[in-house]
Amino acid sequence: MSSFKIYAAIDIKDGKCVRLAQGKANDMTVYSDDPLAMARKWIDEGADGLHVVDLDGAFKGMPVHMDVVERLVKSVDVPVSIGGGLRSVEHIDRAMATGAHRVVIGTVAIGDPFYMKRLTERYEERLAVAIDSRDGFVQVRGWIENTNLRAADLAASVAEFGVQTIMYTDTSRDGMMRGADCDTIGTFCDEVPCKIIASGGVASQSDIRDLQALEKPNMIGVVVGKALYENQVTLSALQEA
Repeated sequence: MSSFKIYAAIDIKDGKCVRLAQGKANDMTVYSDDPLAMARKWIDEGADGLHVVDLDGAFKGMPVHMDVVERLVKSVDVPVSIGGGLRSVEHIDRAMATGAHRVVIGTVAIGDPFYMKRLTERYEERLAVAIDSRDGFVQVRGWIENTNLRAADLAASVAEFGVQTIMYTDTSRDGMMRGADCDTIGTFCDEVPCKIIASGGVASQSDIRDLQALEKPNMIGVVVGKALYENQVTLSALQEA
């Protein structure tokens, strides 16, 4: 799996680099006042790319920190995916204009499937869909609203409209450093024709080995967050795995 990539998470709230536990805004730890410096730190330590989320945007339903995100994208030389509150063509156009490698939408994918088709035709492979799942069902609007839609069914739906990449997060494990739920991720990969970037709970070399041992050719990478910020594991160790 030579194409397997490790992405470091950069979550921005109130202009600071933070991590949430299970996506809860009231369970937040601030790690840096300078998201750009943190981004460069992870790249220097071996990240293949960055996954940047405007958390204020995710909660408010519109981009809040796009200027910061744009400066970040332009200051680094690795692929950057960005998301958070991108719920209109205007929002997505603005995000694309930053030069990001990939722009990630979430809530909007739940709505009108014909709108989804319009987006995939407009942005092609640069558009990805974030599917945030708890107990197999989709969560939306910054993980504060549960749905009765199966994550795999949503993935199959957006795939029909041309989405090529899905960022799949297990929200029950995100920020908890409990290890990845490999069985669930493996099943999801089996049910979905898209490329999958997984996140939620990755905290050790063994997580990377276990995910790769699933031998799912459509799983192309993982996002790692809190385990890095808490010094539980290093990017060099993950790369060795």
